[in-house]
Amino acid sequence: GSRAAQSRGKDAPFLSSFPSFFYISLYLSLYIEFQSRYPKRPSQRNTKYLPPNSPAQLRISSVSLPPSLHRPAEIMGNYRMCGCFVRKFSVIESGPPPDIADAFRKYTGGAPVMFPDQLRLFLAEHQGADDGTAGKIFAAILQKRHHLFSRHSLTLDDFYRYLFSPDLNPPTIADQVYQDMTKPLSHYFIYTGHNSYLTGNQLNSDCSDIPIIKALKRGVRVIELDIWPNSDKDEIHVLHGRTLTTPVEVLTCLRSIKEYAFVASPYPVIITLEDHLTTQLQAKVAQMIKDTFGEMLYCPDAECLEEFPSPEDLKYRIIISTKPPTEYLMGKSSTRKRSKSQKDKDSDDEIWGREAAADSTDREDGEMSGSESSEGTDYELLSGTSDYKRLIAIQAGKAKSGLKQALRVDCAKVKRLSLSEQKLEKAAENHGEEVIRFTQKNILRVYPKGTRFTSSNYKPLVGWMHGAQMVAFNMQGYGRALWLMHGMFRSNGGCGYVKKPDLLMDPDKLFTPKSQLPVKKTLKVKVYAGDGWHLDFKQTHFDKYSPPDFYTRVGIAGVPDDVVMKKTRVKEDDWAPVWDEEFTFQLTVPELALLRIEVHEYDMSEKDDFGGQTCLPVSELRPGIRAVPLFNRKGEKYHSVKLLMRFQFV
Repeated sequence: GSRAAQSRGKDAPFLSSFPSFFYISLYLSLYIEFQSRYPKRPSQRNTKYLPPNSPAQLRISSVSLPPSLHRPAEIMGNYRMCGCFVRKFSVIESGPPPDIADAFRKYTGGAPVMFPDQLRLFLAEHQGADDGTAGKIFAAILQKRHHLFSRHSLTLDDFYRYLFSPDLNPPTIADQVYQDMTKPLSHYFIYTGHNSYLTGNQLNSDCSDIPIIKALKRGVRVIELDIWPNSDKDEIHVLHGRTLTTPVEVLTCLRSIKEYAFVASPYPVIITLEDHLTTQLQAKVAQMIKDTFGEMLYCPDAECLEEFPSPEDLKYRIIISTKPPTEYLMGKSSTRKRSKSQKDKDSDDEIWGREAAADSTDREDGEMSGSESSEGTDYELLSGTSDYKRLIAIQAGKAKSGLKQALRVDCAKVKRLSLSEQKLEKAAENHGEEVIRFTQKNILRVYPKGTRFTSSNYKPLVGWMHGAQMVAFNMQGYGRALWLMHGMFRSNGGCGYVKKPDLLMDPDKLFTPKSQLPVKKTLKVKVYAGDGWHLDFKQTHFDKYSPPDFYTRVGIAGVPDDVVMKKTRVKEDDWAPVWDEEFTFQLTVPELALLRIEVHEYDMSEKDDFGGQTCLPVSELRPGIRAVPLFNRKGEKYHSVKLLMRFQFV
């Protein structure tokens, strides 16, 4: 951090015997230039013993060579202070932790090298791997470490480098879909975006198809489009209504969805429409959707589904979800028209304000469509509206007649219900069991409150604990809540669909998140070391005058009884810190638990600097010693930054 750290070398000498300050300055300048070009080799007392010719020993030895050949060793060791002094730090790469050295000796019988059969035994007993992977891993290690030489065994350093490689030794189950994908859609958490077209904040950022493309590449399966008429009422724009956001053409968004829908996952993409169109424009957008997606579009034969199809049945299909179009009263029993523009379709109009219309009456919370609230009245669909209605595979509604009414389960049909984050919290408090029962058959979508102008997000666990399938997030934002979202959907091969745990699907014994439950599983997490910051960051990124002081925070996000956060000690002045600390977490609902990991750089006078983060599903952690790659604030993976950790379940 910025607090003074004791240097491990000698500062440039100050020769006070010179009679003139001019000569003193000249001497110091020449001395500093000489030291920067030809730095001294670290002294023996500051250097740990390392095996001859190991990468770590070679790195230290290289300090005595010209800086043009070994720039990383030089810049990591020298810090200029006050413009004239140089603080020198020994650049030491730590060797394997004792646990790894002990494991190597155990499985090699004390020999200096490890053979394939010994690695296979280590993987089976210590890492919980099957026998079929050992040969591939052994060959991959040799290819990566000794591709220019013919080797048939691993040294301790090879073994250590393998364990510290996220590509060869990842922390979670391999990137493949392994869960049962044949259940109805309501049985899965679905990776869901909110206002997917926005590039930034909710008030005046640009609308574009680029955020949609990025979301689909990440594996997001639900894309939201707010569709509005243009000023001439003859074309359709996508924008955040009644704000200063700049629009994008709806056809541009539809074409990008078609192109990138199945880049990251073959499972269905759901487009939720917040529709503010006239009847004529509804017919126009219906034709655009049909022309763009063609046979990819899923249009069920029945007007209302009794049960949702499965992700497996809907592979490579596009699904439209919105409220059915308004039905217009044409009979003699009434002369009142309903609104010609679809108001408040899963929108935040109560926050952003309502658009006045002389011939409209705002529908009240909970109303699904005109036919459901007008028994005995003659209705007829205007021309073109029926085409739009036939495209809607998942009919949506809001809790406008009260939560209790909206949460009733209809055995004859399924639907999607949308609640704001505040309404979900109230529903969880007062109708928790009804929410869980509703989500066993129907789909619940939760969206951010309208005052999140900066595109921030809310805690997703409240929705997941109550079975909400679509917890809609602003994917263009960043922060701890979004890190949890990224962590959840690393599950199941990152396909965008994660099967809900059985405890949320049991109709006879409803899960209660706030109830006191016994400990089901104990997780032990050991943080050995970290590395890679010197490759991904500038020398003075964390501190101008010394190497960084890193510490790691490890914790659990999940049901209230499981939530906890712990941290290691601060490791001072070290680009490759070694902590070697273990933490224990008792879990009552491990199925919903996420392991949170953050690295920070301690700063005594200011806010601690950010050094990386990740979030991992506890249910998918692989036991044993693992390399854990870290991500930046936006969830983008660093090239080199990683931690070496061990996971054990008791």
